[in-house]
Amino acid sequence: MSVGFVMLVHEALHRAEEVARHLADHGCPVVIHVDKRVPKDTYLPFVDSLSDLATVKFSKRHTCEWGTWSLVAASQDASELMLDSFKDVRHVYLSSGSCLPLRPINDLIKYLESRPMTNFIESVTTEDVPWTVGGLDAERFTLRFPFSWKRQRKLFDRYVSLQRRLGFKRQIPEGLIPHLGSQWWCLTRQTLSAILGDPDRKIYDTYFKRVWIPDESYYQTLVRLYSNNIESRSLTLSKFDYQGKPHIFYDDHLQLLRRSDCFVARKIWSKADRLYNTFLNTQINPMQGAEPNPGKIDRIFSKAVERRTMGRDGLYMQSRQPAHGQGKGKTSAPYSIFEGFSDLFEDFDQWLSQAVSARVHGHLFAPEGVEFSGNQNVFAGALSNHAALRDYNPCGFLTNIIWNTRGERQCFMFGPRDNQEINWLIATDPNAQISVISGAWAVTLFRSNRNFSDIRREAARLQKIEAEHLDILRSQHVKARVRIWTMADFIDSRMEPLQAIIDEIGPRNVRRLTEAPRMRDLTGFGQFLQNLKNQGMHPHLMGDFPMGPEVENASYERKKPYLVK
Repeated sequence: MSVGFVMLVHEALHRAEEVARHLADHGCPVVIHVDKRVPKDTYLPFVDSLSDLATVKFSKRHTCEWGTWSLVAASQDASELMLDSFKDVRHVYLSSGSCLPLRPINDLIKYLESRPMTNFIESVTTEDVPWTVGGLDAERFTLRFPFSWKRQRKLFDRYVSLQRRLGFKRQIPEGLIPHLGSQWWCLTRQTLSAILGDPDRKIYDTYFKRVWIPDESYYQTLVRLYSNNIESRSLTLSKFDYQGKPHIFYDDHLQLLRRSDCFVARKIWSKADRLYNTFLNTQINPMQGAEPNPGKIDRIFSKAVERRTMGRDGLYMQSRQPAHGQGKGKTSAPYSIFEGFSDLFEDFDQWLSQAVSARVHGHLFAPEGVEFSGNQNVFAGALSNHAALRDYNPCGFLTNIIWNTRGERQCFMFGPRDNQEINWLIATDPNAQISVISGAWAVTLFRSNRNFSDIRREAARLQKIEAEHLDILRSQHVKARVRIWTMADFIDSRMEPLQAIIDEIGPRNVRRLTEAPRMRDLTGFGQFLQNLKNQGMHPHLMGDFPMGPEVENASYERKKPYLVK
């Protein structure tokens, strides 16, 4: 015998039985500690199931809780039983009931036999640890922690704050330099017996009973007193997320685990039948002979952490809403917004859909309801055209449309009549292409059959809304591609801006525009603007548009096609 396993078990006892039997069948003694919270009617059948194996023993039970001394006490009792019962054991390997051997046991035995005096335990000083989560590194050794972090969180936090205010600090036992590391170690008999048999053990135990998470510091600190032959790494593959919680390995991680070349991995899902059937079958397990190298899969886990914290561009869900200033792109793909075009041109959406390869909607944020292309009631991703559903979360509605139609560019109309809650979203979104003909909304009012007093009030309201919108689009925080023309400037040279917009939407479309969309009849529009001005409402967003009956529509003939020279 060269290696014995100490297993700390608290759930999925049937999996712990499989692993214990596998280890014992390959010549490794096993001492199992079962959490005292496991009821007797579950614990006793588990003991009976392994009673046929003389090299499997059970240690004194403790009620274990994360972050407390109980886990150290459980490992101490189990390790003492291992050293007393199996004299031929040279290394003791601490594992959990959710650990799974990845390589043939003989491979691990040969590896340790070639390193008979080496202790494999992660052991670094607090100054060198960048991965502590929770804000307590050096303080875990100088403060007292009599309360459970999980069950008594408020008392835990208040007591820590009280000690900080009072300037309380515990005295670290003489000769100890606090170290931290993974709780899963593999120590030589000589080192482990020295730790457990130290004359000052009572002093050390008393001190560490009030250290926070002592299972990650007790052996990691004391091993430095008894051995200079330490490889500061664990032979057990364990990965943690950004919150300090362990990653769980499932069946689809099979190839990932093989790539690591590690001897043992945790935390394995208890229902991962494929993993257990593969790695506990020496006939089909090809992993052997290689040096353990968990760094091979670090890149994948780094991507997983990034995906967990940052998410996908433009994908939002109940479980991951990024805080302000965090997250990646606001939307997942480029899209185009046209403001004022449907007011100025007849059937502009139809013309645009023929000019570019894109989905063209009407006013998605119109107060009456969502104008999906083709007048659909339900669009991609079961998005309803109901205004109340859309307005519950307008920004989420827009990001959903872009996400649900990835691969197809979306275009839609927008204006001051529409819901304005998306203003900052689109202005700060690099995926947005926003084209604005300011003041064009007045054409729709001009063509409406309403009392002029109502028209004047509505014009004042819409102009105020559009002015605020334009201020946002001109902000220094804007990241969208924004083009703004006054109505007068756009009409003077409409083919040039239309061609620029079309080229940006579909750069592969080399066809040049030869005809503009049909512009609405503007006869009398100049006089309409003058009437608004006469009534005390100053229409300034249209630009230098000719006013008065003498100009009529002479400068804005709409029948001739405009050719690009």
